[in-house]
Order: sequence, then C-alpha cells, then structure tokens
Amino acid sequence: MLLVAELGTRLKEARLSKGYSLDDLQEITKIQKRYLVGIEEGNYSIMPGSFYVRAFIKQYAEAVGLNAEEILETYKSELPATPNDQVSQSMTNSPSRRKVTKGPSNKMMEAMPKIIVALFIVVIIVAIWVLWQSKNSAGPSEVENPTPPEMEYDTNVNPIDSEKDKKDKENKDAQKDDKENTDSTEETPTDEDQTDQTEELKQTISAGTVETDGATTSYTLTGTDAMKIKIEVSGPTFVGIRNQQQQELLTDSRVYNAGEVVEFDATTQNFVRIRLGNSTQAKIYINDELLTYAQQIVTQNIVINFNKEQ
Repeated sequence: MLLVAELGTRLKEARLSKGYSLDDLQEITKIQKRYLVGIEEGNYSIMPGSFYVRAFIKQYAEAVGLNAEEILETYKSELPATPNDQVSQSMTNSPSRRKVTKGPSNKMMEAMPKIIVALFIVVIIVAIWVLWQSKNSAGPSEVENPTPPEMEYDTNVNPIDSEKDKKDKENKDAQKDDKENTDSTEETPTDEDQTDQTEELKQTISAGTVETDGATTSYTLTGTDAMKIKIEVSGPTFVGIRNQQQQELLTDSRVYNAGEVVEFDATTQNFVRIRLGNSTQAKIYINDELLTYAQQIVTQNIVINFNKEQ
C-alpha cells in the first residue's frame, strides 16, 4: 500500500504547510477528526463506506489547497471501489452476455418517430384546407368593397347640430392637449433635480492590498451607507465571517456546496474578515457589486474595511 501511504503523506504535508492542525481541519471540513487521521494513515476501514472515502479525501484536498480531481485520479487504483465501480467491473468480466433481440415493441418504438411526423403533416394539410374553405365561403358583400365606417351617415341629421357637435369636439380636443402639455411640464425634471441625482452616493471598492501573511487581502469600501455581503458558491468550499475581534458573525460557518448562497448584512460593522477554503469556487458581492480578487490563490482571507457615509 505504498501509494496509499504517499497519499496520506501528501495530504498531511499540505495541511501542515497551511498551518492547520487536525482540529482546525475538522472545523473547516466538518469531518470528524478520527476520519481525518484515518485518511492520513491510509486506514479506510474506519470509514462509513467506500463512497465517503472519496468524498472525505476530496474535501480534505480542497481545504488544504490541492487539486482534488488530480489527487483522486492519481491514487484511484488504491482507493476502495464504489458499488457502481464493482457493478461495472462485474458486467465487463461476465463470461457470457445475453443477446438482445428486437421484439414487436422495439419495432414499434423505431417506427414511432415516422408515425408522429406523418400525423403532423396530416394536421398541417387539414388546417390549410379549413382556412381555404373559410376564405371561399365569405360572401362578396363581406370581402369586396367594404363600406368604411366613416362613410356611413344618417340622412336625418340636422346640419346645424352637426356643426355644433364639431365645434364641441374641437374644444374638448384643445382642452385635452392643454392638459397633456401641463402634465408633461410637471413631469420634466429640473436642472436642480438632475444635480441632486448626480450627487447621489457612488460606491467604490479599492484595489486589494495583499498583507504580509500572503493569504490575506484588504479592501476599502466607501461611498455607501450599507455593506451587504453575498457569496455565491459553485463547489465545495468553507465559508466563515468574523469581525475585527475574531468573533464569528456568520452563525453557520461550514463547507458550502454548489448552488448555495451565503448572505449577511454587515452594515453595522466597520471591519469584516471573510474566510474562503476555496476561493476559485466562490464569488463575493458587496452591495450586489462583484469583488475582484487581487490574488488568485485557493485558500484566502478577504478583509473589508468599511468607511460608512453619514
């Protein structure tokens, strides 16, 4: 089991290079400490099942900044086989295979697309025929030379009354135009309103400054009176949020999986530190503005210094 020993050694060295103890790793991955020890020692018999061996190793590797897929591929021959692998291997090594013959049901399934296409064509032909019949059935008085509504008139209308109605209509139209012009004037923003809109607060996030520890980047948020944090997770990664006194602000600090979203309103804070176990699988938004990472490393701390506008 040399490769297994090499796997455990490689994971342990990566953990130590990050400065994590087994207790730290247990907090980050939420994997019990005894399972972490079993992974480092190559003792997989204590695991709940073969599926959990691969899942725990993948989570361990991501937490210490290694490529989990590369780790699993390199040592796959020495890892316990999953039930799916065993079934696949059994089917491959089977000495005899049953010959599949096409019965009536298979022939019917093969012919089904052709039947559907034929029915579709028939429906189109019927629809065209119905439309053609409907058009031809219309009488000449309905199709040819229809009388426009404006040409219909009543021979009993008094010319004086018609002239009066025309003037009343013109007066109403004039009043309507005046009202529309007045409303348009009231809704047009003045230069002062436009100036006020220009002077509204504009959020600014400074370029990140990498701290001396190499794993922490500091940003400054200005031009706003709110700091709402949203983290979209696309793969397994640990997420935690603390204040300047290293107190946990996020009640559910844990490893989040793809599709999960972490939201936290930090408006009352002037300093927050966001801990990401795998920043390549997490996007941070500050007040719906995407934060651009100043450095492309897997595990890193994001510090936001908030200068609140009064």
